Amino acid sequence: MSKTVAAIRRVTARGLVAPIARPVKTAFALIEAAPMVLIDVETDQGVTGHAYIFAYTELTVKPLVHLIEGIGRDLIGRPVAPYDLMKAMDAKFRLLGWQGLVGMAVSGLDMAYWDALGQMAGQPLAELLGGSPRPIKAYDSYGVVDPIADERALRRSLDQGFRGIKIKGGDGDAANDERMVKGVRKLLGPDVSLMIDFNQSLDPAEATRRIARLEPYDLHWIEEPVPQENLSGHAMVRENSPTPIQAGENWWFPRGFSEAIEAGASDFIMPDLMKCGGVTGWLQIAAQAEAANIPVSSHLFAEASAHMLAVTPTAHWLEFLDFARVILAHPAEIIDGTLTARGPGLGLEWNEAEVAKYLVS
Repeated sequence: MSKTVAAIRRVTARGLVAPIARPVKTAFALIEAAPMVLIDVETDQGVTGHAYIFAYTELTVKPLVHLIEGIGRDLIGRPVAPYDLMKAMDAKFRLLGWQGLVGMAVSGLDMAYWDALGQMAGQPLAELLGGSPRPIKAYDSYGVVDPIADERALRRSLDQGFRGIKIKGGDGDAANDERMVKGVRKLLGPDVSLMIDFNQSLDPAEATRRIARLEPYDLHWIEEPVPQENLSGHAMVRENSPTPIQAGENWWFPRGFSEAIEAGASDFIMPDLMKCGGVTGWLQIAAQAEAANIPVSSHLFAEASAHMLAVTPTAHWLEFLDFARVILAHPAEIIDGTLTARGPGLGLEWNEAEVAKYLVS
């Protein structure tokens, strides 16, 4: 191996549960804190690549740490070559399968590899990939809201320049969804995009009924109206919907997106870097989306997603849900409703004093 090619010297993972400024209520749960795993890939050139993943529940934090460090021990001495490493992971886990914790671990490691390569090149990842950092239009992402109780927070989002707001539905009946959407639309006015996310909580027939009921409120998209694996159900809802359908945060790796696009499951797609195969997977999905002329938005991981959307031909919206703010030395900064990628690499640096407060022992 050429001495100029960095090799992996060590992989470490740390689990933590960090506070978030704004709890997120979904159709199924209330997210009051952010369980995360921080990934560090040390190289023999003195550069350490960073990434983080969102564990959804504290129950999966320790298993993810154990899995990532176990995979990492097998990577020692391997060149930091993301495509080669992804191919090796495909072979390693082919019989087990890619979904779930394995997919999250593999995707998180991939993000850290690319961060290391960007740092070694002294470039933001967007530049390393042939583009340039630019302001990406962002929407502020909420859970279930009350138009009256949450008015101050929603107006604060508008003051930050956000031209899109996403709220969540499906935690009650159709009348409750309409009450919420009607109130938020009145507060936002006609010129701000409003999206609603059902988090897979409906069946196709009920989704179709609720979407028709919400049509008067000019929604920008309906997100995940039915279970993510029900591609035919998504396609059925989409065929009957007056509002565009958004999905993709729970589709796994480029293969999953290929199947969904073939099924006509969604008007828009939104890869999640932690589930789509990291940077390597996203690039393949972006090519699929360009070929199919499908707009691409992001899910979570705003800091890294700003790089990826900057090199995505059909880039649409960036989701801003600021779970990592407390543990980053330089948190993401919204300027006039946009986010611009920072470097070198992904531009991630841990705030170690804060990380230490929230570690899961």
